[in-house]
Amino acid sequence: MIKIAVVGPECSGKTTLCAALAKHYHEMWVGEHARHYLTHLGRRYEEHDLVKIARGQCGLEDDAIRSVTRLQFCDTDMITIRIWSEEVFGHCAPELIALSEHRHYDHWLLCRPDIPWEADPLRENPHDRDRLFEVYEVVLKKLGKPYTIIEGEHDDRLRKSIATIDMLDR
Repeated sequence: MIKIAVVGPECSGKTTLCAALAKHYHEMWVGEHARHYLTHLGRRYEEHDLVKIARGQCGLEDDAIRSVTRLQFCDTDMITIRIWSEEVFGHCAPELIALSEHRHYDHWLLCRPDIPWEADPLRENPHDRDRLFEVYEVVLKKLGKPYTIIEGEHDDRLRKSIATIDMLDR
């Protein structure tokens, strides 16, 4: 099985891309546990919530493996939660650091935020998406993770993603 993490700043097309890839390859995709968690939280999230979100995300991914034929698409990863923690709280729990360094994904698709912003009650960063994109790229490089930048219109993003995945799936 090949596990692909689709990452990037808010509103950079990650969910749309995951859904399109899953459809193209006739696979399931793993959604973002944070959306469900935060929607049902009933209060402003706190630092300790990010560890719960990470554990929930890992659980979703692990449970979904039973349904995977050959490809698993994840609409977030542990690096995303690490960056979120560092951006909002200025630091990161040791468990999140360990997960971001050691949780296995075969490849990352890093989505550039070159598409229009769409407001959403859970989104927090409409004005610094380009800076956050750079943060993602720096962390992926620092951790030595293989990644491909995905940008442009939807069809271009999908084509480049498929070409990348097909190279991995040989």
